[in-house]
Amino acid sequence: MESIFHERQEGSLCAQHCLNNLLQGEYFSPVELSSIAQQLDEEERMRMAEGGVSSEEYRTFLQQPSVNMDDSGFFSIQVISNALKVWGLELILFNSPEYQRLGIDPINEKSFICNYKEHWFTVRKLGKQWFNLNSLLMGPELISDTYLALFLAQLQQEGYSIFVVKGDLPDCEADQLLQMIRVQQMQRPKLIGEETAQARDQRLSRSDVDQAIEVNHPFDGTGMLDEDEENFQRALALSRQEIDMEDEEADLRRAIQLSMQGSRRSQFPDSLPQNAPQSPHASQTDSLSSEELRRRRQAYFEKQQQQLQQQDQTPDLRGKPAQSSSAPEADPGGDMSEEDMLQAAMNMSLESVRNHLNTEEEK
Repeated sequence: MESIFHERQEGSLCAQHCLNNLLQGEYFSPVELSSIAQQLDEEERMRMAEGGVSSEEYRTFLQQPSVNMDDSGFFSIQVISNALKVWGLELILFNSPEYQRLGIDPINEKSFICNYKEHWFTVRKLGKQWFNLNSLLMGPELISDTYLALFLAQLQQEGYSIFVVKGDLPDCEADQLLQMIRVQQMQRPKLIGEETAQARDQRLSRSDVDQAIEVNHPFDGTGMLDEDEENFQRALALSRQEIDMEDEEADLRRAIQLSMQGSRRSQFPDSLPQNAPQSPHASQTDSLSSEELRRRRQAYFEKQQQQLQQQDQTPDLRGKPAQSSSAPEADPGGDMSEEDMLQAAMNMSLESVRNHLNTEEEK
């Protein structure tokens, strides 16, 4: 249907589009239609002046705006009718009872001009098919012969005024081409602005959805970054705590081992050769786990507490001062008992840890 001339709506120039779509060419411009409207206004003014330029009716007529055109581009039926007279065409009101009594089948006509309020459009037969050439449509709309009468009746029910165009229309390429072929239209053309409105509604709908999602789950990454940062800091703190605990346990075991080795060398400087194997007690101490050391340390502290309580309750008959729990004397018999060695090692390890803490506090 590319050969069909179809002007789309611009402003309020529907009368111009209606005429050009009817004649299938750019035959009229707003200037030419305005000239026709001004000529009609002048003719009406002259008729009103016949009754006297000083009459009340004449003065009222001059004060009223033109009924044939306005600033928006609207033109009256008189303008359209006079424009078609140039081509020998005449308009007859299809809605009139006189025409309806003629019983003419609409399919036998050639074209119609339809008007509702201030909108004009053309329905014309091109070749052997009817087309709705409404300038508000994106393109010509094919109307079947069986649907034509129903279409006009629907327009009448909606309040349209329908005019039958009588006379020979000028020849056009579309009419000649469609005399030989028939066209098929799979989809009705949309109204101007309909696609834009649908696209706008879809954008608004997507915008509303996106805004709702953004309110509940912001896409700026802040929440995600904050959560990742928090998890990272928590994992880092746990790892540091584990490292500190491991370092503390390692330092404690190392201090116990060194203290026990120092005690043995001070008690037995010459009794053992340098390459003598370590005693089973030393091997057992070296292989003690941190959990076992903690249990032994706790048991030792509890035992020392019980001994101190017993000493406070029982007076020393020999008058000797009670031995300090922090510095137990070595057994004069020579060999240190396992309990004494563990006590010495614990004292040295606790002293090492205490010195380390003091150093950290000074820093």
